[in-house]
Amino acid sequence: MYDDEKRSRLRDGMVIPAHPLALTADLRLDEPRQRGLTRYYLGAGAGGVAVGVHTTQFEIHHNGLYEPVLRLAAEEAAAVAPNPVGGSRALLVAGVLGPTDRAVAEARLAADLGYDLALVAMNGWGDAPEADILAGVAAVAEILPVFGFYLQPTIGRRSFGYEFWRRYAELDGVEAIKIAPFDRYATIEVIRAVVDAGRADRIALYTGNDDNIVADLLTPYRFGPTTVHIVGGLLGQWAVWTPAAVALHAQARAIVRAGAPVPLELLARAAQLTDANSAVFDAAHRFAGSIAGVNEVLARDGLLAGNWCLADAERLSAGQAEQIDRVLAAYPDLTGGAARLDDPKALATGPTVAVRDGTAAP
Repeated sequence: MYDDEKRSRLRDGMVIPAHPLALTADLRLDEPRQRGLTRYYLGAGAGGVAVGVHTTQFEIHHNGLYEPVLRLAAEEAAAVAPNPVGGSRALLVAGVLGPTDRAVAEARLAADLGYDLALVAMNGWGDAPEADILAGVAAVAEILPVFGFYLQPTIGRRSFGYEFWRRYAELDGVEAIKIAPFDRYATIEVIRAVVDAGRADRIALYTGNDDNIVADLLTPYRFGPTTVHIVGGLLGQWAVWTPAAVALHAQARAIVRAGAPVPLELLARAAQLTDANSAVFDAAHRFAGSIAGVNEVLARDGLLAGNWCLADAERLSAGQAEQIDRVLAAYPDLTGGAARLDDPKALATGPTVAVRDGTAAP
């Protein structure tokens, strides 16, 4: 249940990995490894997980896997980080996909499963008028508090400007915004819109810019007398090497709170992380292999059985595996060790869920 304690932690800043989808070679849900990933993230010190988002593969919103995948994460979170009054102390964010009817139905399902916030992916509305999208977000907010989401236009196929985000920030029930346009101009526009809407003290700002994580966390954004910070990240990049991500986030937040100088070494690591992300997310091919790249790294760390994705188009691009080899060799400090589960071999067996005829079958 989303309460004042969780709201405080959200506003203070946390690491929220975008949760991948664990599949077997025949594209069945690999339940043991799906559960294991949730344990890995929370055991690494993440404040929560986001499930049903782009990294989880949007296809699960259409093939019957949405409910099982969300349920598994909620069950594991409650076991790993239990709340004395029920549910989980970990923040659970459910990705919901437009248009409005589907987003509302998914938000209701997520609420029933104990999720705290709905991350609304606006690409589901296609080219609908912005007013329709805002009305849909408002409808979701009546069911679950909203975590806004500016999905990068390369994937979301649409850009949104200052006026849209100003109106978005004014909606009741918006608790946070993930800013992920992979664009400095657009990132600043969103932050300025939140400030101008008078919601800077109510809406937690999170980076989704996997290509600029450290700078986003360190930068003071000043607009007149108001200075705001991006306090955390909800990131696909943080789905890999999560213990190192938790340590990096803590270091950045400590510097910001103390108003201390930023060490040059940290800026060097920022550039290294961006370079590493270019390989994992396949920037060379306009992010075509981003989900497969995340899965590839997790498979190398023993947390997934392979890099398989539901969509045929989602696979490693030519040369991407070699680029991952390169950054793993070049930047060992960024990986921080896999912090694997106690017995990764135990993940190799267990029930799976098949996808047949658009529905999930046992």
